[in-house]
Amino acid sequence: MIWLRSSLFFVCYCLTAILFSCLSVLLWPLPFSWRYRAISRWAVWNIWLLRWVCGVRLEVTGAEHIPEQACVILCKHQSAWETLALQAVFPPQVWVLKRELLWIPFFGWGLASLKPIAIDRKAGRQALSQIIEQGKQRLKQGIWVVVFPEGTRIPVRQQGRFGIGGARLSVEAGVPVVPVAHNAGYCWPKRGFLKHPGVIKMVIGASIETKDQSAAEINHQAEMWMTATMTELEGLPPAVTLKRDKKD
Repeated sequence: MIWLRSSLFFVCYCLTAILFSCLSVLLWPLPFSWRYRAISRWAVWNIWLLRWVCGVRLEVTGAEHIPEQACVILCKHQSAWETLALQAVFPPQVWVLKRELLWIPFFGWGLASLKPIAIDRKAGRQALSQIIEQGKQRLKQGIWVVVFPEGTRIPVRQQGRFGIGGARLSVEAGVPVVPVAHNAGYCWPKRGFLKHPGVIKMVIGASIETKDQSAAEINHQAEMWMTATMTELEGLPPAVTLKRDKKD
């Protein structure tokens, strides 16, 4: 039955991705807020579909910690699920992502229309400068910026080394960091086709203020919070600190 349910979800996921990607091209001349409102319905639809087809439910803790101002989100990265769920929970946002994702037919069109910060992860300092420059522009426009500090999807009970980009952006822009943890990898594993029934718990932490703090201090606080929260969610502390995989 899990194969049947996962297959049905995959077909719907792909077909709706094509539909909304074509819609994104038609809506491109419109303001970002209009495009986002329409195109993000795809993510909300798939979160709903995931629940009713695959039995995967979303449970959010800490929603009261979401500030009114646009902030930088530092989010755990275990699967593709969080890219959908963040749109269902947080205000309009853009993501820092590898530019290769924009080259994917249909899917990449939809991404491109939502003003992502698409970087070459091999570019080093140039990529960091791009995150800060474009991130500040988005934040000034009232758009949240999502950063996956581990840089790649990490298997359950493991945690990757945090990159400094998101913390640097928050300091440069003078906005708080909002840390987000979840255990999506148990229901939607990295590179996993099967979607396992269960409850995915998303935990939103209290904002980390940037005033009088360095990027390194903020990053350390976010990383420690992530480690502690993932330990609560998964029952064990992360067993391995992985190096960032630039191929993923």
